[in-house]
Amino acid sequence: MSSTPQNRREFLGSALGAAGFAMSLPALTYQHAFCADTPPSESIRMASIGVGGQGKSNLKAFLKRVVAVCDVDSKRLAEAADTVKKANGDCGAEKEYRRLLDRKDIDAVIVSTPDHWHALPTIDACLAGKDVYCEKPLTLTIAEGQAMVKAARQTNRIVQTGSQQRSDDRFRQACELVRNGVLGKIHTVKVGIPKVNFSGPAVADSDAPAELDYDLWLGPAPKRPYNSKRVHYLFRFFWDYSGGQMTNFGAHHLDIAQWGLGMDESGPIAVEAKAKFHPQKWYEVPEHFEAIYTYAGGIKLICSQSLPGGTEFIGEKGSIFVTRGKITGTPEELLKAKLPADATKLYVSKNHHQNFLDCIRSRKLPICDVAIGHRSATVCHLGNIAIRLGRAIQWDPKTETIVGDSDAAAWVARPYRAPWKLPELKSV
Repeated sequence: MSSTPQNRREFLGSALGAAGFAMSLPALTYQHAFCADTPPSESIRMASIGVGGQGKSNLKAFLKRVVAVCDVDSKRLAEAADTVKKANGDCGAEKEYRRLLDRKDIDAVIVSTPDHWHALPTIDACLAGKDVYCEKPLTLTIAEGQAMVKAARQTNRIVQTGSQQRSDDRFRQACELVRNGVLGKIHTVKVGIPKVNFSGPAVADSDAPAELDYDLWLGPAPKRPYNSKRVHYLFRFFWDYSGGQMTNFGAHHLDIAQWGLGMDESGPIAVEAKAKFHPQKWYEVPEHFEAIYTYAGGIKLICSQSLPGGTEFIGEKGSIFVTRGKITGTPEELLKAKLPADATKLYVSKNHHQNFLDCIRSRKLPICDVAIGHRSATVCHLGNIAIRLGRAIQWDPKTETIVGDSDAAAWVARPYRAPWKLPELKSV
């Protein structure tokens, strides 16, 4: 991506001021976003794609606005449709997400599918004129993120990444203190994520259950026999579909590291990693790993399953640790530091889902815009590439390319299984 944060904001600002942009919106979205006599909070209509696991939580959060649901598991689909019908009186239900995108009465979609199914629904939704709330990690590969950013910018869509920690006061407080020099110069960041929670042992391949369209569940992923320990929640421990705890919780805590370091439009310049894998190969991702990232200026970021879960910023004057429900300072008075009037203030969101709805109306970028989600997912992917190759890699965050290693550079993208393919889109 060649655009800078200033360029993107200038682009969106000028687009918002142009009548052509307003007229490019679908009719319902234009009316809902700009007509004063139609309360936007009541009129935004949504479809939920993927309604198991985190999809249930997202469905609940947006329930009053959902008019249709989609899932390749017929049991999950029926359960979600029943939930919506009880709340709203009616609900469309589809196995194939593209059928929902054809509906003119849907303004936005929620993508809560397995990771390998994030990119295509998001891009297709943007091209169909829908805004998107997409779960983290945003992508399976770096190339997917680049394409998603292009699609959102090309179509002027609002795309929120489901990294909800950005909408928590504690995480914002920690990052504001760091960004305003309360710790002095930062030299180290430590990110702790959970150990693998795979429910073993492994089982033999079998026929897929009747309620699951397994070929559609695979989608762009390689064709493999069905195995009950590779689908639903456990998909995240196999490379075809996800990236283990690195992308699962790393997408949360590494995202906060990026925010605190002011790297939302950039990233590390190098990463090296070491890992060990399950001795019986129940799953493919590391059983345990440590990745060490280097940022410009010599800052080291250590991500490991041996560290306390959360993000710790360490500087000349002390440290700040933040995790869900907790923020601590060493010394404690660091948390009480008063920032000057001209201090850097970060984006304030009290509710991640509501922020998405607010941005549908205002057309402002959400707190975890697609470009931010892409950059944070990129940090996760770079760590996994170093783990899988077993060697250090160099990254150019400006050109978003792996430098001096053609074998490693090939891991930025993965081929899709036919007939699925990642669209080729123009940069904006």
